[in-house]
Amino acid sequence: MKSDGLKVGRPTSATVSTIDSSKFNVEAIPRSRVYSEVAKQLQDRIVQDMKPGDMLPSERELVQWFGVSRTSIRDAIRTLEAVGLLEPRQGIGTVVCDVSSEALAIPVASILLEKRKAISELLDVRMIIEPALANRAALHVSDEQIAQMESILVRQEEKLERNEPATEEDAAFHYTIALAADNGVMLKLVGVLMNYLRETRERSLQGAERQHRSLAGHRDILAALKRGDAADAEAAMRRHLTEVIRIILQRF
Repeated sequence: MKSDGLKVGRPTSATVSTIDSSKFNVEAIPRSRVYSEVAKQLQDRIVQDMKPGDMLPSERELVQWFGVSRTSIRDAIRTLEAVGLLEPRQGIGTVVCDVSSEALAIPVASILLEKRKAISELLDVRMIIEPALANRAALHVSDEQIAQMESILVRQEEKLERNEPATEEDAAFHYTIALAADNGVMLKLVGVLMNYLRETRERSLQGAERQHRSLAGHRDILAALKRGDAADAEAAMRRHLTEVIRIILQRF
């Protein structure tokens, strides 16, 4: 495909090709299923308008065309990488690597369904583990750890005021609670869960209202920890995670 001076062909370090934006027609996407719809529409455009070796439009362009967040675009691209349509190349970008019938044999919908199931199970593990950790942390937390969590929430609030996602602060807060619970095995498990669920935390923290509610949930948990109230800490963590899980699963 060639248009408006954009070259199409296999990418090299000097030149890459991309799709003509005038032909990259997409539809408005409902908020409840953003990234799955982006993946489906993006797959259609790749199959119809592109060929192996073509360069995918930049992340910024895709954000503008679809009118969605960077997180949704990244999730959609990762899904199409799993199908085999796209391949990230160091120093170049994301490239179309196959548009054959074999590559399309696994529908995007099935990949999304499998990912949703895996994430749902990981979130279920969080719901089993973290309220119990909060309960235990209330009995073992140190003054230093309380101060660390207060500092984390200050940074979270500052990012909220700047309308920036506080993904790192969210992870740090939950990790510090696990640290306060004083169990090395559980601490490692929480670290693994935080890593696997990084994308879902980014998605759940999109929007000012959601970030305000996340901060409020964290403050409720911290207040119970400061009182040394194990039952309240466990209940506050359960309420917080229930809301997080509802939001995440709505967006898959």
